[in-house]
Amino acid sequence: MPWIDTHCHMDAPEFGADHAQALAARALAAERGVQLCVLPAVGVFDFDSVRTLAHRMGDAYALGIHPLLVPRADDGDLNRLDAALTAHAGDPRLVAVGEIGLDFFVPELKTPAMVERQTHFFRAQLQLAKRHGLPVVVHTRRSVDQTLKHLRAVRPGGGWRGIAHAFSGSLQQAEACLAQGLKLGFGGAMTFDTARQLRNLASTLPLDAIVMETDAPDIPPQWVYVPQAERAAGRPQGVNTPAELPRIGAVLAQLRGLAPADVEAATTRNALAALPRLRGLLPAD
Repeated sequence: MPWIDTHCHMDAPEFGADHAQALAARALAAERGVQLCVLPAVGVFDFDSVRTLAHRMGDAYALGIHPLLVPRADDGDLNRLDAALTAHAGDPRLVAVGEIGLDFFVPELKTPAMVERQTHFFRAQLQLAKRHGLPVVVHTRRSVDQTLKHLRAVRPGGGWRGIAHAFSGSLQQAEACLAQGLKLGFGGAMTFDTARQLRNLASTLPLDAIVMETDAPDIPPQWVYVPQAERAAGRPQGVNTPAELPRIGAVLAQLRGLAPADVEAATTRNALAALPRLRGLLPAD
């Protein structure tokens, strides 16, 4: 089975305004065995760009309002999201509502007013996902417990589909996310020797819990990351792309004592379970 990058922002400025660098990076990823990528939107301003780029590259996309963009959003944006989900309901490349969630890492987002605002947007987008019958791609930075609280409130019986993106919580939080029906996204952060808790989770969680992601151009793996001191000395930061996914997957395989092909097959099956519309985008057997 091919690799699937379940989370990459190929419309990001790092890939150029004309998408030429994105297309080149995507072509290299395809050469390395990455069959599909999922491009999540971060706000209404990029709904059209992620959809257009996903179609152009033969990939998938998700529509949502990222918690970091909540300060610039309003309820009209929620209405526009609802309208876009309705307008593109028949598009097989629309696979989820995302990237949505809560972020309690950024200080400006931790004030009482911004916590309330984030909660409002997250709950509203969970309701939209439920109404439109779509999985969710959830941002959970320093907010796993609060995220779980709202998932349970919107769908008390559980039964969500989707992904807890860039998961970095505890074992107990991981198990709670799995109980809600989410898979856990692992990527470049796992490749650092210093990420002991994350690497322990990656090696011990059930393999059917894990999906692969790059979060390109963010969260570069160890071999792409350039330390601050070297950047200050003039060495440019490397750009993370979906082409790094097989090597990241090989790290996961090493941590688990498996062959990379086994991790590739398992995490692809997991991605298809989390985002079922992806199955229709893969070549027929």
